[in-house]
Amino acid sequence: MHNQNSLALAGLMREYFDRGQTLEPGRRAAALRRLRRELIAREAELCEAVSADFGRGAFDTVTCELMQVREEIDTALRNLARWAAPQKAEGGLWNFPSCAAVCPQPRGVVLILSPWNYPILLALAPLVGAVAAGNCVLLRPSQRTANTARAIEGLLRASFPAGWAAAVLGGHAVSDRLLTGRFDLIFFTGSALVGRRVMRAAAEQLTPVVLELGGKSPCIVDETAEIESAARRIVWGKFLNAGQTCVAPDYLLVQRPVADRLAEALCREIGRMGYGRPGALPRIITEEHTRRIAELIAGERVIAGGGVFPRERRMEPTILYPVSPDAPCMREEIFGPVLPVLVCDTLDEAVALIRSRERPLALYHFSRDPTRIRRVLRETSAGGGCVNDVILHAASAGLPFGGVGMSGMGRYHGKASFDLFSNPRGLLLKPARLELPLRYPPHGAWKERAVSVFFRRGADG
Repeated sequence: MHNQNSLALAGLMREYFDRGQTLEPGRRAAALRRLRRELIAREAELCEAVSADFGRGAFDTVTCELMQVREEIDTALRNLARWAAPQKAEGGLWNFPSCAAVCPQPRGVVLILSPWNYPILLALAPLVGAVAAGNCVLLRPSQRTANTARAIEGLLRASFPAGWAAAVLGGHAVSDRLLTGRFDLIFFTGSALVGRRVMRAAAEQLTPVVLELGGKSPCIVDETAEIESAARRIVWGKFLNAGQTCVAPDYLLVQRPVADRLAEALCREIGRMGYGRPGALPRIITEEHTRRIAELIAGERVIAGGGVFPRERRMEPTILYPVSPDAPCMREEIFGPVLPVLVCDTLDEAVALIRSRERPLALYHFSRDPTRIRRVLRETSAGGGCVNDVILHAASAGLPFGGVGMSGMGRYHGKASFDLFSNPRGLLLKPARLELPLRYPPHGAWKERAVSVFFRRGADG
């Protein structure tokens, strides 16, 4: 479905939602089971589509995308009845006698604008939460991965009625057209630049917005770290998907006593993992993006890789060491297979550099000292992260995922997704006759004394 019909489809979804077709939790669960079944049946088709778009192998597509979507579905199916049930709350002394509850309700019709780098996961993971919460979903996959977008459109067509969930294909013109429509929530994953455009458009209709952005996620390796293990995990996480991962470690901050050892270990791990072979990494998404990354490494000291092939959209896994905090590669998110290594004399210096910059989507710390770990967690702010590993916090349906400050707003995955796409309707239930008459005028001296007692009650506790 293309540009001219996109808003018409949104209108169809509004009618579908208004008829109450998504309200019954049992129907939501049945829809999620259909999606799960189709996802498994179309494994090969989806892997081939991603490979056609930017050359990523099936292993990474299954482990980094399909398995995670399935985990989101399975988590929702296990917990949906409990999540959707009213939750008892305190009514408060002033409301005595009463009962209070929080009743989750779907928001309505939501728009998901998904990116190209993990085109299945970042389209379907939020969609699962939205469907579990009882919403209708209009999804616009990125056209930079056009083959995958078409495969997702077919997947949704086989899994849902058109009024419940569907994909619309097209580029920026389709997105701009959709942003003029009325939605009950917009979920956007992408760059901060485009995120600002989405927020400006949403402000016209006061539509709430969730932004999953990115930024320069730091990785500290202090002098107590297990160097060989740190190098192996950092190389895996950094060069996964050719570095085109929003939570990839963007740069390393390494204490001087272990800096040379770590640099050498990083180079060894690139060889051991076979990343040095031609075509070992997926392609960079565009030739323009490849040239941009090449400009970021110009003039830097390269200790591994450095080869750039713009026409083929390929780049060797590259390590820069040592790098200045003022280098061009430290001024913007790299989003490619380049890892700058900065040397710090103290942990204070590393923390100060992180605090001087925008709060990142993720922060990683390799250390064997619990005191140092607690200190970094206490003195820094980030959307999420790992201790002694990278990226894997984003793979858990049990952990809320999202950014802070310039790296985004809003959290999803698992229960956080259900909450995000729900309106937590607060409800107070009172008996028809029994009540305290204290609140009604006229208010004499005895009532003033009574409310003063209520006010002071428990003040010292």
